[in-house]
Amino acid sequence: MLVLTVNGGSSSVKLAAFRSADGTAREQGSVVPVRTAREHLTGSPEPRATLRAFLQEFEPHELSAVGHRIVHGGTRFVEPVTIDAGVEAALHELSELAPLHNPLALAWVAAAREVCGVDVPQIAVFDTAFFATLPRLAAEYALPASSGTTLGVRRYGFHGLAHEALWQRWCELNPQRPRGGRIITLQLGGGCSIAAIERGRPIDTTMGFSPLEGLVMATRSGDVDPAAVAYLEHKLRVPGDRVIEILNHESGLLGLSGSSGDVRELLGEQSDSAQFAVELYCYRARKAVGAYLAALGGCDGIVFGGGVGEHLSEIRARILAPLAWAGVELDAPANEAARGEEACISTSRSAVKVQVVPVDEERVLATAALAVARQRS
Repeated sequence: MLVLTVNGGSSSVKLAAFRSADGTAREQGSVVPVRTAREHLTGSPEPRATLRAFLQEFEPHELSAVGHRIVHGGTRFVEPVTIDAGVEAALHELSELAPLHNPLALAWVAAAREVCGVDVPQIAVFDTAFFATLPRLAAEYALPASSGTTLGVRRYGFHGLAHEALWQRWCELNPQRPRGGRIITLQLGGGCSIAAIERGRPIDTTMGFSPLEGLVMATRSGDVDPAAVAYLEHKLRVPGDRVIEILNHESGLLGLSGSSGDVRELLGEQSDSAQFAVELYCYRARKAVGAYLAALGGCDGIVFGGGVGEHLSEIRARILAPLAWAGVELDAPANEAARGEEACISTSRSAVKVQVVPVDEERVLATAALAVARQRS
């Protein structure tokens, strides 16, 4: 069975193709990649033309399903689902909660239906679903029900496919720990989030009602006192939507440094503002790791993924080096050598194993889509 995956962001898309493994490649799980040169297209690629170009090496009858990453499934969609008219209408309604992502994902769904044919199932796999079972203590804000959960104001969590992929690979690398034991996963890229996972169940994560909550990110502020929004409305004489736009697109590393949202560039700058931006970025991440050590009651492993987490040894060291008190001991040469490849970067003496794992969201997408397609057949 051939599965196409469409992993869309707010300004890019990544396409990949997989076949069912049928037990021939246990190390790959249930799917194996067949289009290994995965295409990561930035800007605003035209969906129909892009899909036709990507699929031209395959026979039209080969395609069994298309798996789409949908950022927000709300509380209704907690498992992968075939996209029919009712699901599509519900996802349009959820666009209010994810205006930068859900509408674009639905545009790719429409394009895939046109290019691949109406008989090929389009399957939604939700970024929020991995966090659907967050404990109530982690999922709810301290709001009256009429202003909180009744209106859908709660902590949903995001980057679910990435954190699930990190957890799955950790389990494969550490089969002696039942369902992975207790781990902390760090997805550090343009957007950043951290999750605490106990035997496969997330018990907390840094992103909340929106991907704006939590860590310092490339252009997102992360945690800010909500009262600051009303204060800035008054002081800047702009509507609340404009303040949220500033927090999403003009803050974070970019806002602090005044020059760049790319932590790689800032590491090479000597200005006080650039260095402070990097230090605050690492401090917020370290604080979250410390909080999750407490929430988990200790942990067995810390797993880094994402463009920053996989490639920048200095950032990993700045986050973890002060956590020696918790039994975290980095192997400096191993950490320095780990740049985009899978590696253990802790010493043999470390009470907590630290692992770098390239995030494979597409494999999670394809596996989920394949499972739904098999149920239909």
